[in-house]
Formats: sequence, C-alpha cells, structure tokens
Amino acid sequence: MASSVPGDRPLPASRFDLGTYWGRVQHCAELSDPRMLLNTPSDVERARALIAGYRSGATPTMTPELWRAKQVLDSTLHPDTGLPVPLPFRMSSYVLSNLVVTVGMLTPNLGTAGTLFWQIANQSLNVAVNTANANKSHPLSTSQLVTNYLLAVSGSCGVALGLNAIVPRLKNVSASTRTVLGRLVPFAAVVSAGLVNVFLMRSEEIRKGITVFDKETDEPVGTSRTAAAYAVGETAASRVINATPIMVIPPLLLVKLQKTRWLRNNKSRLVETLVNLGLITVTSFAVLPFALAIFPQSRTLAVDKLEDEFKDKKNAKGEPVKQVWFNRGM
Repeated sequence: MASSVPGDRPLPASRFDLGTYWGRVQHCAELSDPRMLLNTPSDVERARALIAGYRSGATPTMTPELWRAKQVLDSTLHPDTGLPVPLPFRMSSYVLSNLVVTVGMLTPNLGTAGTLFWQIANQSLNVAVNTANANKSHPLSTSQLVTNYLLAVSGSCGVALGLNAIVPRLKNVSASTRTVLGRLVPFAAVVSAGLVNVFLMRSEEIRKGITVFDKETDEPVGTSRTAAAYAVGETAASRVINATPIMVIPPLLLVKLQKTRWLRNNKSRLVETLVNLGLITVTSFAVLPFALAIFPQSRTLAVDKLEDEFKDKKNAKGEPVKQVWFNRGM
C-alpha cells in the first residue's frame, strides 16, 4: 500500500470516507479494479516517487495524479512489507483468478473425480491468497503451511463428497428440491473449508498476536492477540459474505434458465457452460467491493478493548495511547 512509502507527512487513507460503508465500497472498488493489473514495475516505481514527494512535503496537496499513484500502490503493495503482492493473488486479480475455479466447482453433475479436483484447486488458490494478503507479523513456516493446506483440502473434499452422497438419498423432498440442494453443495463445501482455511493459514497471528500502532503517531506500541482475533475473524466473515452470492445466485439462476425453452431446446454443453460463466462473472465483479467493504482493512480499536498491558502505554509524545490501528489483511 501507499502507506508503506516512508515519509514524515501523513498520507490520506483514501479519497473516500472510510468511516462509511459506501465510502469503503468505493475504496474497495478501486483496490479490486482489474485494470490495476496492467501496471508495469516502472508504473509502480513512478507511483512510489510521486507518493514519496508528497510524504516529504515536496508536493503540497493531493492531486488527481497523486490519487492515481496511491491507487496503483494500494492495489499492488502489501501494507506490512511494502513489496508487491504476487500478481495472481492481488485483490485486483481476485475475480479473474477465482473465475475458472468457481465455474469448475459449479458445473452440474461433476462426479467424484471432478468434485475432488475442483475443491483441491479452490483450496490451493485460497491458501495462496490468504498467505499473500495476511498480516505479516508472524508468517507461517513451510511445515505449518503444508499442514494447514492439507487440513483445508481434506475439509473441503470431505464436506463436498459427503453432501453429494447424502442429497440424492433424501426421500422426503421433491426431485426439483434435490436438484437445488445438489447445486448448493459446492457453496457448503467452499464456505466451511474457507473458514477453516483462513483460521489455519493465519493461526500464528492468533497464537502470537499482531503488531498494533498508535493512532496518533503511527509508532508500534506492542503485539496484541485480541487485535489478531478481530483481524482473522473479520477476514473469515468477509470471505463468507463474498462467497455466498457467488456460490448461490448463479447455480439457482441456472436451474431456472435450464427450464426455459431456449436452454431446453439447446442441447449444447458449451452454451450451458457459457451461460454459467457469464452469471458467475457478473455476480463476482458486482459483489467483491461490497464484501471487502464490510470491515475496514486498517482497523481501529480503543485500548480498553485490548489486553491490560496496553492501558498504560504512552506514545513518543509522552501521551497515553487511546486508540490503536492494525492491518486486518484481506
């Protein structure tokens, strides 16, 4: 993010009001704008130079060019490390990276092998996204990463295969209801495993805590497990909120469309796949900013909500620390 560029002058958090949900939606729409993927390394370096000029006081006010530079950095750099997030795992690539996997999981009548393949692919992508965008106070070791990945994959495959076996055996529901429930199996698997995935991949944050910063001076004031619980819990919730409409609306609409004369008369599997792809694409792009905006990425907490050790903390000015902020992660 642009805040990782050094300088004495505070940088505005956004051109939008992050204290309101709509302001965060607009801000997250900028972060997840897929056009940001077209920026080259030289574009990023130029944006760094512009923001560095503002933070050093060489540029007096934020201009449209500076706001654009901030958008480039916010959508490219990790806020903790200041390094570029690997391109496929940035929020600006989130929809595109997930598109093929989501279409695969929501393909009707997959069978056991297909279900296993797409659940493994989805959890592999989730692990990469969660790791790339997590708070970097306590990164996982390679052994922890592998163990947590295997647990997440096992969970998603177990839920998907279990529900696929149970739904056809339901005797007290109509055939159409069984069809709908069958189409929602990937949703149940993705949500349950997604929650496990986030908590596993960020378990070190919960165990050891994350760095929190004084709201007034931006200096680090300590490590908090309570803040980590907020960060990981809110991230997990936002993933569920994001996955719900994407995994529910397209399959239910496809069930309806399959009953129309147009799709009934058109027996081509390609047409059905393209319709499914279109529904998922539109839903994904529409939903992502609204899901990301549910919780602020830079989270602020009063010290009385943290551990007792923070209640007597003082900042560099000798003043009591009243509020702290931390990077929630995406």
